[in-house]
Amino acid sequence: MDSIIALVQPKHGETIQDPAAGTAGFLIAADAYIKANTDDLYDLTDKEQTFQRTRAYLGMELVPDTRRLALMNCLLHGMEGDDEGVVHLGNTLGSAGSRLPRADIMLSNPPFGTAKGGGGPTRDDLTFDTSNKQLAFLQHIYRHLKDDGRAAVVLPDNVLFEAGVGAAIRRDLMDKCKLHTILRLPTGIFYAQGVKTNVLFFSKVSNHATDSTQHVWVYDLRANMPKFGKRTPFTRAHFADFEAAYGADPHGTSPRTDLGDTGRFRVFSRDWIRERGDSLDISWLKDDNAEDAADLPEPSVLAREAMEELNGALAELEAILAELGEEVEA
Repeated sequence: MDSIIALVQPKHGETIQDPAAGTAGFLIAADAYIKANTDDLYDLTDKEQTFQRTRAYLGMELVPDTRRLALMNCLLHGMEGDDEGVVHLGNTLGSAGSRLPRADIMLSNPPFGTAKGGGGPTRDDLTFDTSNKQLAFLQHIYRHLKDDGRAAVVLPDNVLFEAGVGAAIRRDLMDKCKLHTILRLPTGIFYAQGVKTNVLFFSKVSNHATDSTQHVWVYDLRANMPKFGKRTPFTRAHFADFEAAYGADPHGTSPRTDLGDTGRFRVFSRDWIRERGDSLDISWLKDDNAEDAADLPEPSVLAREAMEELNGALAELEAILAELGEEVEA
């Protein structure tokens, strides 16, 4: 998250929104970055300081308990928000989301799943109807981004290759925005183990623009990487080469080098992407760590490992309930 924030480079005076705020991690990280990288922070006028505390950050969260945690976290970091706080309670994919203002920066990790999990898309102002939450959130994000604004969004692989409405949304994104960079993350980062995710970096041109994306750079941080977990944590240091390749410009316009078939950073033209049905699931490195179906453990071993992970997750949830003062039923 810190690496993503550092590449987007939020500045004081900009509005920053997370339409799937959770416990406000992205908003708090953005605030910390601004405070650490603003030399004249204490020289801001009273009006500018008030703006940073009350209007710079805005999030929306569907789950009341999660939103309460977000509000507490924000207050602990000196972020007050408006009368409803930094994070509003509501469904971004419903009528509440249509009332959210446009923002200079969008940072988000939308929830995984379809409308069956609750909080599904019911808005009538989104061009493309879909039950896929991430595709609906992606529409909100690029539609509510101000012209020349920038965004970084965490999305699973299926958003990059889903046909039909998925392809239509990706075309619309590449028309309205300059999609300049995709970061392919190792498996299990941000979502559950086994789910493959990516970070899409883009800048808004206009809601009325066409052909804004001319080429897309893809950095593969997934192939031939260690299996990350408690014993091998995924840290900021793993992003160092990507940050250097990305460059200093937050809009992705810094000079870049295509490292070829054996390198991790490559560029692909819009025409090449169009010929592939507008799929953005782009890979070229042979992953020597990829598991072959013939080499997988016995089903009983896989089932036992799954049970251990579920039991571990249950224990963590019970600990959270205990911290919140809730009794755990036997």
